[in-house]
Amino acid sequence: MRTETLDTFITDVASLVSGIDDEHEITKQVADRLSRLLASGYRLPPEVTQPSNERHLNYPLHIAPDDSWSLACVVWNTGQRTPVHSHEIWGVAGIYSGVEREVRYVKPAVSDADKPLTPAGEQDWKRGQVAVCCTTDDDVHAVTAIGDEPTIGIHVYGGNIGTISRRSYDPATGAVQWFVSGWDSPPAGMPPVLDRNVRPDPVQPSR
Repeated sequence: MRTETLDTFITDVASLVSGIDDEHEITKQVADRLSRLLASGYRLPPEVTQPSNERHLNYPLHIAPDDSWSLACVVWNTGQRTPVHSHEIWGVAGIYSGVEREVRYVKPAVSDADKPLTPAGEQDWKRGQVAVCCTTDDDVHAVTAIGDEPTIGIHVYGGNIGTISRRSYDPATGAVQWFVSGWDSPPAGMPPVLDRNVRPDPVQPSR
């Protein structure tokens, strides 16, 4: 199998986003293309695979000029986790390396405000596996990096995930706090991956 290139993947996804309105169909087709990218042996630039000891990082690989979609490399050091959070847009996540444990929750209805969240199962995702992590009707989860190496994911989102207002939940009470995750830059001494819309100081990082 030939190695896919990131430029080809970006071109393919841009075509899907511009040509399909249904988010369930978009995520299905994006997941298929992301599976092919990972299976081909594609290698990420080393500058976007560097973990932090403080928190997980969201490196931008591509942001559409109209903010209609974005491509991110998300890096967790071993044991790091996210709060329970929403996305507010569709998303597809593939595991580049390591293992990710995902705990899903039923998205609360307006009538369920300030009530405990309902768990909807958990799963461990391993290298090469791809999942539709969110659609607007099903987008609440928490993620933990397990195993003995950092977990690195390639994520595609139906908007600029670094600038969207999203929800962070207390699963025991249903209480909500809004946050914007922002974008991260590569460590000092490494070249920037993308200049546009990179914000090195996120408000409250979350996948």
